[in-house]
Amino acid sequence: MVVIAIIALLAGLLFPAAQSGLVAARRAACASNLRQIGLALTLYANDHQGAFPCTTHGLPMSQADQAWVYTLAPYLADVDEVRLSPGDPKYAERLANHASSYVMNEYVTVPVYGFSSVIEDYTNRRHLPAPSETFVAFIGSDSLPAHVTADHTHSRGWAGSWQFLLADIQPDRFRTGGANDLRTAGSANYLFADGHVETIRGEDLYNRWQQNPDFARPPSS
Repeated sequence: MVVIAIIALLAGLLFPAAQSGLVAARRAACASNLRQIGLALTLYANDHQGAFPCTTHGLPMSQADQAWVYTLAPYLADVDEVRLSPGDPKYAERLANHASSYVMNEYVTVPVYGFSSVIEDYTNRRHLPAPSETFVAFIGSDSLPAHVTADHTHSRGWAGSWQFLLADIQPDRFRTGGANDLRTAGSANYLFADGHVETIRGEDLYNRWQQNPDFARPPSS
């Protein structure tokens, strides 16, 4: 009985450590994917007068092959490896359906048109005043369909509700315990326009959203 108790105690100590190590490894692999995507975005922008690639926003299903991740394929060593985040519960589905775990920020891919002209446009990397503070790509929400057209956020609407944000992205992708309703009990990786990747705790992102619900909008300076 003593031996069994010791084994149970050791298992109780080792399992959380092993789980934490697995989460850390997945988070690091995901960050590597995003850094490769960031480099591909830079190379693409250099070849296209600073423009970011388009998403499938507003396109018919017949043009799903225009998803940004496939536009970047010539700039990536292995698009099928890079487009999927380790730990994505829909990994197999997204792999089979040519979808991606990552979604592009609507602000940097979709301009806003007025009656006769563009009234808001952040789609050119060269025109961003603060690339190091501009969110470009996020880890997509678990609720998104495993389809190639689920390749972008609707971040202009995030100011309306935290739930609108959670419909697009997953702030707690990497966690060691259970999820809470706000999805803040973990962390996620974020790609910025200058190519760097940050790991941000879900709680910190929620606080950022409370202070500035429109934080996904590129800063003016």
